[in-house]
Amino acid sequence: MIPRLAHPSHEILPRSDFVECLAEQGFRGDIELDQAARTVFSTDNSIYQVKPVGILFPRDGNDLRTIARVASRAEFARVVLTMRGGGTGTNGQSLTDGFVVDCSRHMTRILEIDPVRRMARVEAGVVKDQLNRALAPHGLFFAPELSTSNRATIGGMVSTDACGQGSCIYGKTSNHVLGLRVVLADGCEWWSRRLDPQALEAAMAGTGRVGEICRTLDRIERDNRASIEKIFPKLNRYLTGYDLAHLRTEGGGLDVNAVLCGSEGTLAMIAEAELNLLPIPTCAALINIRYSNFNAALEDARNLVALQVASVETVDETVLGLARGDYVWPEIAAYFPADGQGFSNGINIVEVLGEDADEIEQKIAAVLAGLEALPLAGRGGHTVARTPEAVEAIWTMRKRAVGLLGNVEGPTRPVAFVEDTAVPPENLAAYIREFRALLDAEGLSYGMFGHVDAGVLHVRPALDLTRPEHERLVRRVSDAVVALTRKHGGVLWGEHGKGMRSEYVPEVFGPLYPCLQEIKRAFDPRNQLNPGKIALPEEGELKRIDTVPLRGALDRAIGAEIRAAFDNAAYCNGNGACFDFSETSLMCPSYKGSRDRRHSPKGRASLLREWLRLLALAGIDPRAETEQIRWTRGLSAFLARAWNSLSPANRDDFSHEVRRAMDTCLSCKACAGQCPVKVDVPAFRAKFLELYHGRYLRPVKDPLVASIEKLLPWLGSVWPAYNAFVGSGVGRRLMGWAGLTAMPTLGRLSLKRELRRRGVAFATPELVSNLSASERNRAVVFVQDAFTSHFDGEVVLDAVDLARKLGFIVFVSELRPNGKALHVHGYLRRFEEQAARNAAYLAAIGQPGVTLVGLDPSMTLTYRGEYTRLPGVATLPPVLLPQEWLSFHAATLRPRIADVGERRFRLFLHCTERSQVPAAARQWIALFRGWGVEVVEAQVGCCGMAGTFGHEVRNRALSEEIYTLSWKPALEGAAGGDDVMATGYSCRSQVKLMEGRAPRHPLQVLNALIPDGAGSLSLVA
Repeated sequence: MIPRLAHPSHEILPRSDFVECLAEQGFRGDIELDQAARTVFSTDNSIYQVKPVGILFPRDGNDLRTIARVASRAEFARVVLTMRGGGTGTNGQSLTDGFVVDCSRHMTRILEIDPVRRMARVEAGVVKDQLNRALAPHGLFFAPELSTSNRATIGGMVSTDACGQGSCIYGKTSNHVLGLRVVLADGCEWWSRRLDPQALEAAMAGTGRVGEICRTLDRIERDNRASIEKIFPKLNRYLTGYDLAHLRTEGGGLDVNAVLCGSEGTLAMIAEAELNLLPIPTCAALINIRYSNFNAALEDARNLVALQVASVETVDETVLGLARGDYVWPEIAAYFPADGQGFSNGINIVEVLGEDADEIEQKIAAVLAGLEALPLAGRGGHTVARTPEAVEAIWTMRKRAVGLLGNVEGPTRPVAFVEDTAVPPENLAAYIREFRALLDAEGLSYGMFGHVDAGVLHVRPALDLTRPEHERLVRRVSDAVVALTRKHGGVLWGEHGKGMRSEYVPEVFGPLYPCLQEIKRAFDPRNQLNPGKIALPEEGELKRIDTVPLRGALDRAIGAEIRAAFDNAAYCNGNGACFDFSETSLMCPSYKGSRDRRHSPKGRASLLREWLRLLALAGIDPRAETEQIRWTRGLSAFLARAWNSLSPANRDDFSHEVRRAMDTCLSCKACAGQCPVKVDVPAFRAKFLELYHGRYLRPVKDPLVASIEKLLPWLGSVWPAYNAFVGSGVGRRLMGWAGLTAMPTLGRLSLKRELRRRGVAFATPELVSNLSASERNRAVVFVQDAFTSHFDGEVVLDAVDLARKLGFIVFVSELRPNGKALHVHGYLRRFEEQAARNAAYLAAIGQPGVTLVGLDPSMTLTYRGEYTRLPGVATLPPVLLPQEWLSFHAATLRPRIADVGERRFRLFLHCTERSQVPAAARQWIALFRGWGVEVVEAQVGCCGMAGTFGHEVRNRALSEEIYTLSWKPALEGAAGGDDVMATGYSCRSQVKLMEGRAPRHPLQVLNALIPDGAGSLSLVA
C-alpha cells in the first residue's frame, strides 16, 4: 500500500503571528494555510512553481486595509503580499513565497453602472465577461478583448494592463480606467483619479503617503522628459507598468493610474475600479483568409492593416491543426475548408465593424477589392462569417489557441516564456523570420498566433522542462529574443507582463530604471508588495528566469512514464479554462458551486502532480502499488486499512487533502471534453481513489453505490418494501448514516412484463445471428442501463414503441451492469472485469447491420470512453445515442407528426453528452425540425446530480447549489408552458427532486407526437 505522505520539514508552515493578528484586527475573509491550497496557488499559466505561505481571500476593501495595516507593523516587516486575479498569468506575476491576496472569491460585485456617463464601478474580483454580460442590456461593453475573458478579473487586467484582439481600436485596459480605489502599503486608502493642476498641487502638499507619491512622480516626469521620450517605444503595446510616457496629462496634471496599471501589484492593492465603457458595435463580420504558409499570412497582414480594418489576427498551421480536434471545430469547420491546394498553413482573421448590414457589406467588398489589387504569392481563398453566432464561434477558437498549444502528446509541449513580444507592425514579418530561424537552429518546434495589427505575436517553443538541457534553453532563448526585439525596435513583454522576467527591466529602461526604483520606494518603501518584480526600492537582484523554481524541475522526480499514466494531470498548463465564470458553461461545476480553486480540474491536477511527486520521493511507483493492492484481500488487509484510518499519526497525510478535492468531482467529464489540454479528472481520480483506499477504509456508502447495479434487480422484485423504506423517517436516517440521501423510488411497472406483453425479445447472439441481412439493417437493440430501466422504465417502453412506429425491428439487451459507478469510485479491478464481460456480450449482439442504442448519455458514453481504454476489452461495436441513431436514418424517415399548435419544446442535455458529443443538440434540433417541430436548446451547465453524486450526503448541498446556478432559472423560464425534455436520467431525477416534476426524454415526446402507423423505414439490405 502507499505510505503516509508528509511534506519535507522546510515546507511545513510555521506558526503565523501575522495570521492571528489579522483575525484579531477584524479580517472577515477566508484564510487558507493547508498544503492543498498552497500547492494549488503555487502555479499559474507559466513555467514556474513557487509555494506561498498562505492565501488570503478578502471580502471587501476593508479587509484589504486590514491586511495592509497589519503588514505595516514593525514586527511584520518581512511579510510579503502578492495580489492574484484569475491566476492565468504566463510569467509568474502572481507567484510568491509570501501571502497571496486573492479577490476572485468574494470581491465580485458590480457596484454601479451609469449608462449615461458610460461608466461602471466594480470590485477587483469581477470577471470581464461577467461585467460585459451586465452591460449588454445597456448596449455597452468594457473593451479590452482577452482570450481569457471568461475568467480574467478586472483587478488582474489592471495589474497587467491587459489587452488583446482589437487593441488598435480599443487600446489597453489603462486606456479605459477612470479611477482606482487602491490600498497602499501603510493601509491608507486612496481613490486614484486624474489630477488636474490644482488637484495635483493640493495632493503634493499632503504629508502622508499620497503626497510623497505625487511629489515623486511629478519630479521624475519633469526631470526626465527627454529620456522618457527617447526610451519608451512608440508602439500600440507600449511599456506597461510604471508608464512614465503617459503620466502627464495634457493640462499639466498627473494620471497616476498610468503608473499603477501594469504594475503587477508591486505598488498597491486594487480594491475597486471605475471603468470607461464603449457602445457595443452594431454589426460585425469576419473575413477568414487562407494561406499556403505562415510567412505569407504575416506579409499580408501589413496589407490588411493598411485597409483600415478593425483587427487582424493570425493563426499558424500548428494551432489550426490542433483546433481541428477541438470541440469548437464542428461549428466553424465550414469557414476553414481544406481546399486541396495546400492553402491551410496559416490564416488571417480580419474583423470589420459597421452600423448596419449595408455598411458591413461595403467594408467587406472594400477589403476584398484591396487584396485583389495587391496580389500575393501564397494567399488562397477566403470565407466570410456574417452571423453573430459564427463570429462568436470563430473568436472562441482563436481564444482557445493558447490552451490548444498544450494539447499535444508526450512530455515535450509548447510553453510560455517568450510569447508576447511586440515590434512595430512594419517590422513584424522580418522579425518573425529571424525568430523562427532562432528556434529552428535550436531544433525546437513551436506554435504561433497573435495580433499582427499591433505587431504582437504569441510564440510558444516546445520544451520538456523536466530535461536539464531543455531547462537551460529557457535562458538561451530568452536572451536571444530580448536582443532580437531590441534590434527590431520592440519589447519582450508586449502583453503579458514582466513577472519573473523582471531581470531585463534595467536593460530595457536604461537610465530611467533608478526612477522606477524611486517610484517603488514612494509606494512601498519596505518592499512588501510582490517584491522582486519590475523594480526594487533599493539596490538588489530582481527575479531572474533561471533562479525561480520551475514546474518541470519538480516534475522531474515523478518520471515520464508515471506522468503519462495519469491522464494529462501533469500536463495541465494552468490556462484556467476551468475557471469560466459563466453559470451555463460546462466546466467546472464543482468550482462554480464552491468558488474554491482546489475543486477544479486545474486544482485537482496540481494536487495529483504533488501527490505523485511525494510518492516518487518516497520511492513508490503507483503502478506497482496498484497491482499489489488489487490482489491483496482478506482480513489482514482490512485490519491494516482500519488501523491506518484510525491512527492519529495519519491525520496529516497529504493524501487526505488530495482526496477531499477529488470528493467534489462530479465525474461529468466536462474537463475531458472542454479542457484545451484534455485534463481528464474522472480518469485520474479513479486511479487515485483505488490507491488511496488501498491504505484507508472506504466510507459505508461506497460498497453500496458500487453494488447498486447488481442490487437493483433484487430491489425491483420487492419494490413496495424498498419504496416504503426510503420514504420513511427511519429509512432516511439509516440511509443518511450510510452517507446517502434523497434516494429515488423504484417505478411500479414491471419492465419485463411490459416488454413481454409487446412481444419484444431480449437480444441474444443466437437470435441476432438468425436475422437476414435485410432484417439486420432494420434491427435496433436498445441497450438497457440499470437506472433508466428500474427508476424510469417508461423511457424504455416509449423508445420501443417509437422505433416500432418508425418501422424498425426492435430488441432490448439483457440488463447487465454497465460498471460506471465502479469506475467513478475507484473500484477499477472490478470495473475492468465487468467491462470485459459486458463488451463481449455487446460484441456478440452488435453484429454487422444491427444498431445498438443506449438511452442514458452518461452510461452510453462509458462504452466509447472508459471501456475503450481498457487493454483487455475487445473491440466494441458502436453504442449510439438516440439522436445519432435517428439522424443516421433521418433521410428515410418521414413520419406524420401531430399538430403541436403553439407548444414550445425546450431541450436540456446531459452535461457529459454536451461535452463529449458537441453535435448532440444540433442533431436533436435538426430531427425535430425535419419533422415539423421547433426545439430550442436550454443553455445550462451541470444539473448537480451527476449519477450518484447528488445522492451522497456530503455532496447534497453542493449539488443543490450547482442546480440553482443554471438549471433552476432555465426551468423557471420554461414554466410558462414549454414542453421540457431532458436526455439524462440523473438530470430528470434532480429536477423531480427539486421541482416536484420530471421532464420527459425526447424519445417520449416523439412517441407522443407520432401516431401509430405514421411512417415506415425504407432500407436496402
